[in-house]
Amino acid sequence: MFRATTASLCAYCHRLRLLPSPGAYPNSTLVSNLPNGTLVSNLTENQHTVDSLYDLSVDIRKVRKFKGWVLFESPTYVRETASLLRDMGADTACVARVLETHPEAILCQPADVVAQRDLWASVCPNQRELVGIIEKFPASFFSVTHYANQRANIRYLQSLRLSKRIIGKLIASAPQTFSRPVGCNQEVIHTLRETYLDLGGDEGNLRVWLQKLLSQNPFIMLRPADAWRDSLGFLHDRGFTTEQLLQLVSSLRACISELDPAAMQQAMDYTQGALECSDDELRDTLLRCPALLYYSVPVLAGRFSALLDAGLSTEQVRETPNVLELTTQIVMYRIGKLASYGYDVRFGSLDVIVGTKKDFEESHGRLKLRTERPLFNPVAPLRSSEE
Repeated sequence: MFRATTASLCAYCHRLRLLPSPGAYPNSTLVSNLPNGTLVSNLTENQHTVDSLYDLSVDIRKVRKFKGWVLFESPTYVRETASLLRDMGADTACVARVLETHPEAILCQPADVVAQRDLWASVCPNQRELVGIIEKFPASFFSVTHYANQRANIRYLQSLRLSKRIIGKLIASAPQTFSRPVGCNQEVIHTLRETYLDLGGDEGNLRVWLQKLLSQNPFIMLRPADAWRDSLGFLHDRGFTTEQLLQLVSSLRACISELDPAAMQQAMDYTQGALECSDDELRDTLLRCPALLYYSVPVLAGRFSALLDAGLSTEQVRETPNVLELTTQIVMYRIGKLASYGYDVRFGSLDVIVGTKKDFEESHGRLKLRTERPLFNPVAPLRSSEE
């Protein structure tokens, strides 16, 4: 059960965060003023805390450097916290990493951590995965002051039949989503549902679509509902059909709600002028490369100019607009790499340039095999003089 004492503890922790880091003081003492004006002098570290962390192989120097105020707190629950982590399957190295990264964990009362563990376990497939999430996002897990809101939000998302894996990813990577009242998330989910259905989506596929969006962009629930309506309304006025808007929402991983209509207008105007295309061609280009909507005009202009300076044509860029997603440095490197194998991008497709680093390595590797031939193949049969 969540305890009221935790709130007062965290308030005290917040007060201590305002103190200068004790790591700068060689004798582990501190002289400072508290917010109420009281002078604190010769405040020494909690030696029991330091010894307990040392026994767990925690790098005390690292804690002093980044979160030194924790070492001055009392009481602390070092051994209890470590024991709870070990009970979940964390090894010695994992426990040390968690406490080094988020030493505030030792200030949480064990009963609150147990309640938090049980809550998170309800949306994690197994304890091994739960330990992995805690190690990666310790600050999220030990935010026990928001236990009540977390529980309410988890129950709401479970009522939508979202998978445990999706909810677990959300609570770990976007904890702010669960810290706020459940009504805020209900409003966003309602907006997402109405958006999907208004754009022609099928009710039967809603859950799958919603899970995909939340998996790709865990922070979309933090965006206000009006942001969705403004962005989609702007694009609809620019001639995009409902089917095309649904495609954009899915392709942009719901980031469309983060885009300002004025900025999108500037990006679209620049792209249309630079690529010398009609309104229909512009919409087709944006559907093939939605990322153009969220790049600023200076970024687009710099990348486009660099391509022209490298000898590429506007037509080539228009045919492969995804090349504008890459930085100028990456594009120049890839052009030079391809040139070393005899491929001149000025007279071919730019498809060989775009894609991830892995995609490019695979494509230029195939090109290398076609252009390089061994002078002697030791396993080939020898040709006789009679042949």
